Amino acid sequence: MNRRKLVTTALLITACAWAQDPSGQRFGKAIATLEPHPPKVMPLYDGAIPNSKNTPDQEQTGPAMGGILSKVSRPTITAYLPGKDRSVGSAMVIFPGGGYMIEAWKLEGTTIAEIFQDRGIAAFLVKYRLPDDATMENRSIGPLQDAQQALRVVRDHAAEWGIDPAKIGVIGFSAGGHLASTVGTHFDKPYGSTPPGTNIRPDFQILVYPVISMKSGLTHQGSRDALIGKDASEAQVRLFSNEEQVTAKTPPTLLVAGSDDMLVDVENSVAFYRALRRNEVQSEMHLFDRGNHGFFGLARGEWMSPVFAWMTRNGWAKP
Repeated sequence: MNRRKLVTTALLITACAWAQDPSGQRFGKAIATLEPHPPKVMPLYDGAIPNSKNTPDQEQTGPAMGGILSKVSRPTITAYLPGKDRSVGSAMVIFPGGGYMIEAWKLEGTTIAEIFQDRGIAAFLVKYRLPDDATMENRSIGPLQDAQQALRVVRDHAAEWGIDPAKIGVIGFSAGGHLASTVGTHFDKPYGSTPPGTNIRPDFQILVYPVISMKSGLTHQGSRDALIGKDASEAQVRLFSNEEQVTAKTPPTLLVAGSDDMLVDVENSVAFYRALRRNEVQSEMHLFDRGNHGFFGLARGEWMSPVFAWMTRNGWAKP
């Protein structure tokens, strides 16, 4: 349900409640449990940020599409919690894309978070560190450390936020899809400050026009160069080629991409889907014949329809 429909629903409730309760007391309480909570921004780490150098914060925000972030070195997590009586008990951790060079904060971030929130799904938008030798000791693992920490934070606060700790998924777009698929395939090895034994495995993952591989001829070169560098070793290439990291324990996965994607070859999605099938992982893939990168040729509802249908079939969303 979008925000306009939510308002309509609230007005209908108003009429019924006012007829039964002219004082409005019960009505006010009922509406309060339906209204979504305002976004709450929190530091991703309580203390020191792991794998960080002591450098000034040089983060920048650009006007393109209402918000592009660059030079991110101070990670945060923003909670978009639904109203108590709207919550379905599941959560979505969101990673915007941008080639590991920027983050498309509005298009693949705040807008997406609000959509999930409106459907009663708690959304958590992650501003992850962008790889940079100037701010990190090892730039290749910085985003993954932040992604794992985000899963840890959401699970640690699941009871407080009305979330079932077994219904926490991730969604990532483009290079954010690479990050989501990395946290979905590398959860057996905690990085950073995550204590051993902590459950940092997503319960499901949704990858939207994702970068998957770091292999030459398949990868998005800009994402590869930003994350592991132009002179990356074969071991690094293999480590972050997530089609090579799929096992039977990889979470259920939905892939959504455009066959006409001119920026990230759709074969990234195909390669990951094949790996999922080889390992008998529950998986589904939707390829649109148009939409290109960013799905600018599709209405948002058109490409999100299979997302919510898949989530509903699996008990992570409601019709």
